[in-house]
Amino acid sequence: MNYAMEQPIAIRATESERAGFIRRTYGHLAGAILAFIILEFGLLHLPNVKELVMGMVSSPVAWLVVVGAYMGVSFLAELWARSNTSPGLQYLGLGLYVLAIGVVFLPLLYMAAIMLDDPKLILNAGLLTLCMFGGLTLAVFTTRKDFSFLGPILWIGGFLAFGAVIAFAFIGGTTFGLVIAFAMVALTSVSILYQTSNVIHHYRTDQHVAAALALFAAVATMFYYILWILMASRE
Repeated sequence: MNYAMEQPIAIRATESERAGFIRRTYGHLAGAILAFIILEFGLLHLPNVKELVMGMVSSPVAWLVVVGAYMGVSFLAELWARSNTSPGLQYLGLGLYVLAIGVVFLPLLYMAAIMLDDPKLILNAGLLTLCMFGGLTLAVFTTRKDFSFLGPILWIGGFLAFGAVIAFAFIGGTTFGLVIAFAMVALTSVSILYQTSNVIHHYRTDQHVAAALALFAAVATMFYYILWILMASRE
């Protein structure tokens, strides 16, 4: 059964319905972040974690295969999270995405926590990410502005970012990497504005899982590149 037509857009729902939807969305976002932390802790303490990480980054081609697999899984996870017929499938999509992003983030977190032996880098990156996310979220909820016009900018920026990541995989270079990282922090800031605005203006009140996934994707990506910048500044 399709319940999509029975649920209103959040902006058109009653105040109590809208407030409930927002609470569920950010509650699921917090749950996804907690699941990510637990997953990464487990992965970093695997007996063969070094071999796993080395295998993932052994060559540019190997890393591009990992990134390509992540993109495919992400597409499937988002599709499931937007299911109109199965709440179970929605949660499976969110869980699959957390798993995929946990695997892709493993090499960078391994370098920070084990190779550089500085877990504070991860903590600092997390705190900076939460501060930026909180500020951007507050701006959207305070102004209640619809940032849907940022969608085309994100699409174009996403394609450019993917091209830059491919180039970096083969070219490398600290300066080039930092340029990409700062650009990605800016792009994910735009994404947080866009996705938070969608929570208010464009999601139905039954789409809290899909909304949480979209927000988690933006927050996690911002965290990744902030950590990258902090690691580069340490060298």
